Amino acid sequence: MAKDPNEQKKPAESKKDFGKKEGKAPKQQAAKAEAAGSEAPKAAKASSKRSDARLRRHYQERVVPALVKEFGYKNVMAVPKIDKVSVNIGLGEATQNAKLMDGAVNELGQITGQKPVITKAKKSIAAFKLREGMSIGTMVTLRGDRMYEFLDRLMNVALPRVRDFRGVSTKSFDGRGNYTLGIKDQLIFPEIDYNKVEKVKGMNISITTTARSDAEGLALLRHMGMPFRQQAS
Repeated sequence: MAKDPNEQKKPAESKKDFGKKEGKAPKQQAAKAEAAGSEAPKAAKASSKRSDARLRRHYQERVVPALVKEFGYKNVMAVPKIDKVSVNIGLGEATQNAKLMDGAVNELGQITGQKPVITKAKKSIAAFKLREGMSIGTMVTLRGDRMYEFLDRLMNVALPRVRDFRGVSTKSFDGRGNYTLGIKDQLIFPEIDYNKVEKVKGMNISITTTARSDAEGLALLRHMGMPFRQQAS
């Protein structure tokens, strides 16, 4: 077959051009591999952030089925749970000695693992030499994993260290399933260094639940591991 004289010859590809074209694919693959490798640690970091407290797993695996069996809930969402925990330290002496407040803030932060807020006086009381706006205490509100971790340490480590401990009272509920506990000494928490404590400080711990009655709140905390005092038969 005769060739068309008007047909132009295609220039032959040089070895350099051929090498460039052939080298693009490995470079692109290497870039994709690097991108995939960089995404893997990010995924690992994201999964590590989703820490699940031991007491939360205990609630989901054991407490919920036990409460459903005890109270006959038809919906799992109706099972009571712990909503939040508030830890409060009142320091009336801080009006005379401001350094006590600094120590209370540091100690409460070590105990709970969260930065406390300072509470102010809402009105002036001349008999107590108290003026409106003065710092009289510090408090922390815990939710999520920090709440479960604090309760875990409170029930299993701190409370058993109380001298002559026989359990906490079952009569400290408010009628709506919320429980309040008073502690006289912050040294029962292992996070506190005895040598750095200037003054023994008590604290109030309020456990807010979604229970509708004291009986449900008592059952919830008992299954969670709260060491309630055994009543004499």
